[in-house]
Amino acid sequence: MRFKTSLFLIALLFCNATFCFAQLNNAKKIIHTLSSPDFHGRGYVSKGDKIAAKFIQKEFKKLDLKKFNKSYLQEFSFSINTQPKELLLALNKEKLIPGKEYLIDPASPSIKGTFETLSTNCNELLHTDQFLNKLRNSANKILLIDCYNLASFDRKQKNKINELINFLRYSKEHPAKAVIVFNTEKLTWHGSTIQAPKASFTVSKKVNLETIKTIKLDCKSKFKEKYTSNNCIGYIEGSTEKDSIIAITAHYDHLGRMGKSTYFPGANDNASGIALLLEIANYFSQHPPKYTLVFLAFGGEEIGLLGSKYFTENPLFPLKNIKFLWNFDLAGTGSEGLKIVNGSVYEKEFEKLLAINTKENLLPGIYKRGKACNSDHCYFDQLGVKTFYSYTLGGIKAYHDIYDKPETLPLTEFLDYKKIMCRFIEQL
Repeated sequence: MRFKTSLFLIALLFCNATFCFAQLNNAKKIIHTLSSPDFHGRGYVSKGDKIAAKFIQKEFKKLDLKKFNKSYLQEFSFSINTQPKELLLALNKEKLIPGKEYLIDPASPSIKGTFETLSTNCNELLHTDQFLNKLRNSANKILLIDCYNLASFDRKQKNKINELINFLRYSKEHPAKAVIVFNTEKLTWHGSTIQAPKASFTVSKKVNLETIKTIKLDCKSKFKEKYTSNNCIGYIEGSTEKDSIIAITAHYDHLGRMGKSTYFPGANDNASGIALLLEIANYFSQHPPKYTLVFLAFGGEEIGLLGSKYFTENPLFPLKNIKFLWNFDLAGTGSEGLKIVNGSVYEKEFEKLLAINTKENLLPGIYKRGKACNSDHCYFDQLGVKTFYSYTLGGIKAYHDIYDKPETLPLTEFLDYKKIMCRFIEQL
C-alpha cells in the first residue's frame, strides 16, 4: 500500500512538473514570437505594431474570447517620427554601431553630409556668455558636447546643463547643424510624436573630442502625421456577475526599429506582460470567472500612454462597471519580488494579495508604492477606477535598449506570478 501511495505521489509530482513546464514553454513561445525580428520591435517601422496586434487577435480567437464589436481591434491614430532607413554616424572615418555605441534622438529630422566640428563641455555650458560666444561660430558645423564628467556636478548645475542640452537638441534658435552628446551612460531610447528642427545624437563611448575633425551623417527620417494603430480587446463573460468587470491590461507596443538594421526586441517590456495577460485569459477560459474579465492589450504606451488614453475617452463598456483593473508591465523577472503601484492607496486589495502570497508561498516579496502615472493604468486611475500596476523586481537590467532579448529573460517567477493573479481575481 505504501509503495502504491509513493508511486501515486511521484506520478502526481511528475504531472505537475510537466504541466508547469508546458505553461512556461507557452509563455516563452509568445515572448520569443513578439520579440522576433519579424515583429520589428512592435513599433512604427515596417508596421511592427500591426503585426503584433494581428498576432494577439489570433491568440484571443484561439481562447474563444468574445468581442465587443465585429473585431477585437479599436483603432486610434497619432503622429510619429521614424528612422526607417540605414543610419550612418562616423567620427572622422570611424563608423559607430547604432544601438551599441550611439542613439539618434527619435525626434531628429533627416540629415546627410560630412561636416566640420565644434567642441564644448559641461563646464563651458555653465558659463553661458562664454558658451554663446563659441556657439556663434557653429554655423553648418556639428556641435560636440563632452558630458563625461556630468556626475561630478551638483543637482542645480546638472539641471542647468541638461536644460541647455535640451535647448540645443530641440531648438532652431542656434546655428549648429546638429548636436552630439558624448557620455558613458547606458543607451536608453524612446519614441517621439514630433519632429525637431535639428538632428541630435548620443554617443556612449570614450572619445577625445579634440581629435574629431569631421562627422559624417546619413539619416533619413520620416514623419507620419496620422499613423493608425490599435488596441486589442476581448472578454470572458462572467458566470453570475456579467455587468461587473475585472480588467486585465498590458501594452504590446515597443520602440520598433532605429534604422534598417537595429531593432529593440522588448522582451521584458512588454512581451512578458502580454504573455502573462494571455496565460491568465487561458486559465479563465477553462475556469469560468464570476465576474466578466476584459483583456485589453494597448498600443501606443511607449509614446505617451496613447492607446489607453484613447480607450478611456472612447470606452467599449461603461468604465463605472470596472470593479478592479490590473495593469502588467515588465513581468519577466521577479527574483526580488513584485512592486505594486497604488498598493498604498487600495490597502484592502493589497492585504488580500499579501495573504494569498503568505498562504501559498509564491513570490519572494510584494512591495507597495503610491500613485504613479507611469503606465496604462493612469487614465483609468484618474477617472476613479480602482487600479493596480505591477512590475517584477531583480534580474536583468535591460530596458529600452537592444539587449532586452527573450534569450536572456529569466521568467524567474512567471508561473507563481500567474498563479497569484488568478487567485486574486477569484477572491475579489
